[in-house]
Amino acid sequence: MVPSYLLSLREGLEAALIIGIVLGALHKINRSDLGSVVWGGAASAAAASLAVALALYVLGASLEGAAEGIFEGITMLLAAGVLTWMIFWMHRQAQTIKGSLELGVRHAISQTGRRALFLLAFLAILREGVELALFLTAATFAVDTKLTLFGAVLGLGTAALLGWSLFATTLRMDLRRFFQITGALLILFAAGLVAYGVHEFNEVGWIPALIEHVWDVNSILNESSTLGQILKALFGYNGNPSLSEVLAYIGYFAGIAVGLRRIRVRVTSVQNA
Repeated sequence: MVPSYLLSLREGLEAALIIGIVLGALHKINRSDLGSVVWGGAASAAAASLAVALALYVLGASLEGAAEGIFEGITMLLAAGVLTWMIFWMHRQAQTIKGSLELGVRHAISQTGRRALFLLAFLAILREGVELALFLTAATFAVDTKLTLFGAVLGLGTAALLGWSLFATTLRMDLRRFFQITGALLILFAAGLVAYGVHEFNEVGWIPALIEHVWDVNSILNESSTLGQILKALFGYNGNPSLSEVLAYIGYFAGIAVGLRRIRVRVTSVQNA
């Protein structure tokens, strides 16, 4: 439940911020009458995202045997890849996203009006929604589906309340700190997804285990226990991982560290230029 809650909270808050920025830009140029177009685009994107989530879930539930393991492995790795891209993107765009969206609103209205504004809101929210659909589909493979859905609903509800508070009151939330903390946790989630995906490919023979069990600590903390299930859902815990799982887990952190370092260097050089 915790991973789905945090993922839904982050994606939901990003969507709320996008809507708020677009509506704020319309207010600045005295076109608040187009707010319904923005909400229409956001609602359509939410419906499309829900359809994608249902399609992924039904597809996964219909598979059996090796096909099921392959689908789960691909979904896990794809979710980890999208999650990693999102982390990198937020690090690059955190300082300029507001200006870019406001510019996009002005350009949309000046070009084709309502249709372009609808597409701007639709595509911006659809990206968040499809990402969340993919993450939640991957999460249902690791934990109970009901808990995943409960966490998602709770996270989206919290995001809606925070979004409303940000734009309807004088509340000032340190969004940069929020995204830094959640970004760090999401890196751990993504590493767990990578390890879990490699585990599935070990079982179907697509990736060799190298060493079947590097260690076995299930006698101390069984992955089937309550705590083990929580750690499995959060960080991809496995009491007896294969060597390829361990290498994938460590390799992911190394890749993330290199990528974030390059982004920080690039951003610093641009700011000092």
